[in-house]
Amino acid sequence: MTHPTALLTDQDLLDEVLRLAAAADCRLSCAPDVTSLRSQWHSAPLVLLDPAAVSACLDANFPRRPGVWVVHGGDPPWAPAVALGADGVLELPVEGRLLVSALADVDEGPPSDRGRVVSFMGGRGGSGASILAIAVGREAVADGGEAMLVDCDPLGGGIDLTLGTESDEGARWPGVHCSGGRVPMSALRAALPTSGSLSILACDRTGPDPEPAAVAAVLDAGRRAGCTVLCDLPRHPTAAASAALDRTDLTVLVVPAEVRATAAAARVASRLLTQGRNLRLVVRGPSPGNLQPAEMADVIGVPLLTQMRPEPGLAEAVERGRFPRNAKGPLATAARLVLKELRP
Repeated sequence: MTHPTALLTDQDLLDEVLRLAAAADCRLSCAPDVTSLRSQWHSAPLVLLDPAAVSACLDANFPRRPGVWVVHGGDPPWAPAVALGADGVLELPVEGRLLVSALADVDEGPPSDRGRVVSFMGGRGGSGASILAIAVGREAVADGGEAMLVDCDPLGGGIDLTLGTESDEGARWPGVHCSGGRVPMSALRAALPTSGSLSILACDRTGPDPEPAAVAAVLDAGRRAGCTVLCDLPRHPTAAASAALDRTDLTVLVVPAEVRATAAAARVASRLLTQGRNLRLVVRGPSPGNLQPAEMADVIGVPLLTQMRPEPGLAEAVERGRFPRNAKGPLATAARLVLKELRP
């Protein structure tokens, strides 16, 4: 049996558990009685019981097993739960978020240790951070992984325009809802538009900004699923950007090789560094005044990851809604270096 099962004689608790299972996008089997539950006792990955069901299981001499949770409406049956070897006792609806997490973990399988979050920010407007974020996602997919592009810049015009997917069906911010602070990656895969195998969560050009809790839930879902999550962040501080940075493994600051851009990037970097972020610099050339990337890194105070030459034909292609991939071009080369830094 691959999905949880429940024996709940209390109708109010049953209704609440079914609501939480729907929020976790988790299929739940409901046993009508102890006899039916016995056949599922060892095979179900998770078993949910109410106080009456716990007593019935003890009377029927059910053996102990891991993955048993007891739910109640305010009168916890501690002694019977301990006797049955329950892993936890939850009051509903007060502790519903914990149950959503437990159900989602069962449905999605054990969390992956391969999931990573990398955030991109420009040293000044028009630095090309969004372009590099897309390129890193493309390279992650080309390497056989799963990637998700998360647009956290509500004033950026929508990153789907850069990819030419603005007319594709699928959810945008704020259409992603995170009941109980949790969203399954399977639901995101089904809901989001894609470019190739790259899932895209863009900002709506007329809707409200992404909520910090929703951003956190989406990034956590991608990490649990082993996904490479690319966050396109605004230069101005927002609560959603802070939520993303709290979950970021690597932050990439993209700066054109210009004096004014270097000065602006130094201030952006000082703010990021106070938050303790793992920060790296990507310099986009050429420099009109022969400014050297190493000099820029010294001024900005951030280690230099790489310098990047212009990608031939990129600007025109993006304007026409086509995002090219040249595996040997400077953009793809820089993207692979970011992935190498992200996963040493």
